[in-house]
Amino acid sequence: MSTLPYLTGIQQAGIGVADLDVSWKWYRKVFDMRVPVFDDAGVAELMTRYTNGIPEERRAVLALNMAGGGGFEIWQYTSRLPVPPANPPRLGDLGIYALKMKAKNVPAFHETLAAEGIATGALVEDPLAERTFWMKDPWGQRFQLVHGQSWFDAKPLAVGGVCGAVVGVSDMDRSVAFYTQVLGLREIVYDRTGVFADLPEATEVRRVLLRKVGENFGAFSKLLGNVRVELIQRMDGSGQRIFEGRCWGDRGFIHLCFDAINLEGLKNRAESMGHSFTVDSADTFQMGKAGGRFAYLEDPDGTLLELVETHKVPILKSLGLYLDLRKRGMYKVLPDWMVRLMGWSKRND
Repeated sequence: MSTLPYLTGIQQAGIGVADLDVSWKWYRKVFDMRVPVFDDAGVAELMTRYTNGIPEERRAVLALNMAGGGGFEIWQYTSRLPVPPANPPRLGDLGIYALKMKAKNVPAFHETLAAEGIATGALVEDPLAERTFWMKDPWGQRFQLVHGQSWFDAKPLAVGGVCGAVVGVSDMDRSVAFYTQVLGLREIVYDRTGVFADLPEATEVRRVLLRKVGENFGAFSKLLGNVRVELIQRMDGSGQRIFEGRCWGDRGFIHLCFDAINLEGLKNRAESMGHSFTVDSADTFQMGKAGGRFAYLEDPDGTLLELVETHKVPILKSLGLYLDLRKRGMYKVLPDWMVRLMGWSKRND
């Protein structure tokens, strides 16, 4: 078991922003992303493939919601102005169109946002007959609220973290093969074509929902939970690249990051299927007090997927308590009490 490559869940989604402090404050208020794993300033030396060959300076914060789900890696250039998309991304444009955020009670969370004056779309029913709604942050990034089926430490009306994404593709069959065989999101929940009332645009698409149910492998598997990625193909073939002419780190959803075990094994599996890592730190890379090996892989349309094999993570920063997962064993699940210690650094502002 210790040699098997494995993705345990979504660790985080990268969001390029113009003002990190302002954006993070909004994400704390709305999505409860209050626990900083790291707050790191430095140079993105390994990402020059995606930054026009220039090692750009940046600041990044990885923030978690302890109810469960993936976090946000909020990312801001400090050496240049981040560029917004020329036009708002459309459903089925190539790249990450939206993040799927989970809630314990979707209608109740919808009411909470309305009471706080935060604009949302209407409550609708998805193909699974579950209530859902769409919303945007103040800078145009789109989010879909869905019923969460896996939780770590959630109250009845909780909003959770990232449980998936809506990704535009140009060739559905090719993309399904990639996400199921290379990434291991093997369950096809539905595969439908048409115009759908629960989607933000009335255009004909083919949509495929892929799911991976969380299992008890990996330190943070209980925190991260289930994964669902919905692939959308515009049937008129008009999908455009969301990051065309822009750099990784510019404004918008810059990557979807999976928590990985045995990244070397994953690399070998991907290469055997014709997909090579485009970036690979190869060894432990420090992000603040956290550290791990990270790599990037492109889906068939160039959407960036990050893979992180966590080596060192802060458990209780105030006491200088850090955990080396390589010594502990990568497949072992952390006790709940130890994961909850991370919440002691929660920001309440």
